[in-house]
Amino acid sequence: MSNKGIRIYPSILTADFSRLGEEIIAIENAGADGVHLDIMDGQFVEPITFGSLIVECVAQITDLPLEIHLMVREPKRYFSDLVMMGSRTIIVHLEACDSLGEVIHSLDQFDVMKAVAINPSTPIGSLEPILDKIDQALVMSVEPGYGGQQFLDGSLGKVAALRDIIQRNSLDIDIEIDGGINVETAPLAVGAGADMLVAGSAVFNRKFSVCHSMQLLRNASG
Repeated sequence: MSNKGIRIYPSILTADFSRLGEEIIAIENAGADGVHLDIMDGQFVEPITFGSLIVECVAQITDLPLEIHLMVREPKRYFSDLVMMGSRTIIVHLEACDSLGEVIHSLDQFDVMKAVAINPSTPIGSLEPILDKIDQALVMSVEPGYGGQQFLDGSLGKVAALRDIIQRNSLDIDIEIDGGINVETAPLAVGAGADMLVAGSAVFNRKFSVCHSMQLLRNASG
């Protein structure tokens, strides 16, 4: 487990975009550790979300670190713009890269944290060859593309297996989990070895305020 404590990165995918500035300020005031932005191109996944202009807008509103989750084909095309717009971490999908090593190497020219995400059906072993070249690994606990999906219990075993690999090889890598994270699943993810939690509808919902939702999630995460 990281000595940085459990970090919560709300995903703006389920935020109210008509009040995006207010939503960003709300999560910052509620103690979020960063902001998770899902960029989808309609090719790697079905939905299309937003691009670098929204990243720039969010960067102007908050000093929280921004992590960009690229659910896109040919992610290298976006790196330069995203870094220029204020991205702190760039996450690429293993499944979207013809040559993952080459894509990671291309990120070396930028002052960003490098991260790789894997889909629920992708085995953890696929990450082993590049773990010493990245700062963060993201385990998807739902199928990528749509918010509000049900948490896949099998992801807990993948997080635990990844934690074991990291510890056995004395690597300094954060494990993040994304999808279906709420007050019930957050403690399970943390117990399995996750350092970072991405939460969308558990933070942005009509049942509780952002502040109350964040507090509930923080308490559940330990």
